Amino acid sequence: MKDKMKNIVNFLLLCILGVGFWSCGEDGLRTPLENNQDAPGPVTNVQVENLAGKAKLSYTVPSQQDLLYVKAVYKLPHGKPMEVKSSYYNNWLMVEGFANEGEYDVELYAVNRSEKVSEVTKVKIHPQESPIWDIYRSMEVAPAFSGVNVRADNPERSEVAIQIMQKDEYGEWVTHPNSLYTATDDIAYIMRDASLDTVDQPFAFTVRDRWLNYTDTLYANIKPLYETAIPKSGYVGMNLPGDAPHNPSTSMAGMWDNNIWDWPSVYQTKNAHPGIHVITFDIGRLAKLSRIVIWDYPEYFSSGGFGRTYYYLGNLKEFEVWGSDNPPADGSFDNWHLMGKYNATKPSGLPFGQQNNEDYQTANAGLSWDFDVTAPKVRYLRIRSIKNWGGTTYMGIGEVQVYGDPR
Repeated sequence: MKDKMKNIVNFLLLCILGVGFWSCGEDGLRTPLENNQDAPGPVTNVQVENLAGKAKLSYTVPSQQDLLYVKAVYKLPHGKPMEVKSSYYNNWLMVEGFANEGEYDVELYAVNRSEKVSEVTKVKIHPQESPIWDIYRSMEVAPAFSGVNVRADNPERSEVAIQIMQKDEYGEWVTHPNSLYTATDDIAYIMRDASLDTVDQPFAFTVRDRWLNYTDTLYANIKPLYETAIPKSGYVGMNLPGDAPHNPSTSMAGMWDNNIWDWPSVYQTKNAHPGIHVITFDIGRLAKLSRIVIWDYPEYFSSGGFGRTYYYLGNLKEFEVWGSDNPPADGSFDNWHLMGKYNATKPSGLPFGQQNNEDYQTANAGLSWDFDVTAPKVRYLRIRSIKNWGGTTYMGIGEVQVYGDPR
């Protein structure tokens, strides 16, 4: 009994120490234990570096030991109030969200651990034009299979949305749910919608940043191209001279049996075979092809609690797809057209052997690779593996589906 009471007392002491930093005011709310009623000195020696859509403010913090942070208070041109905080360990902060070049007011305050605020230091900034305008001016739109093709340059890698709009039944512009959200530097996006008719129709495009700044609107009439899935019932494997030998446990038919998951219902080339690996197959009909969807084979290696891992070993990393209407019997690439050259990337950017849910879901849904829109009609395809995720050249493919216009 004595030991039990001793344990209870020790537990209570630990609880008291754990919350000792905080005390309760008369209203029962927790307030900082420190109670310095003297406001800190103001921020001084402010230097302004004007950047695209933002400004970096460097300064000298006051010398009080209980300083907690410096904050900037300002208002964006569309009226949204903004507040940015920076720890007393830093001597700078960034104010962002400006769409257009101009002069704007910023107020700087030093704040101590008792939340006492210094006198204001007023600063004028003159940020440059936001990157959304360069993106907008570089934007090009064109027809795509079952949709529209959008290309633009984003050298600053700004987080933006390219909103694609169509008119509803009332003639009002509405944003398409398949609009683009990205921070990539080279924007190349195809918005697909199987419900789109293949007739000339109006579209509108605008660029928006995360502060709800918008560019002007680009209007264009676009006629989406016809696209359908080329039936896998017509796919047949081929073996031209120079093609890589296959793992004897697998067959090429595993790439079109509607099973993206199970071994050996996949196709894998022999990993010991040297050099670049090539495979060839017939899709059964001549067609103007738009893209190929490839389901990589998920290896039996648990990563991130998913049980199976993509972006691993024999999954395609750097590869090409070639097409032909009449392939030479000698296995050469004469009369073959380069349909596309690709470099697979992991959405998360995680190291080799690691994946998160976005990585897993993206690969599990199939990776879609667009073909050159100027390519001629073809019937035969070759996949040329230059480097896989494991750093060699063999390939492991769970399933393929080819799309295009066979009419």
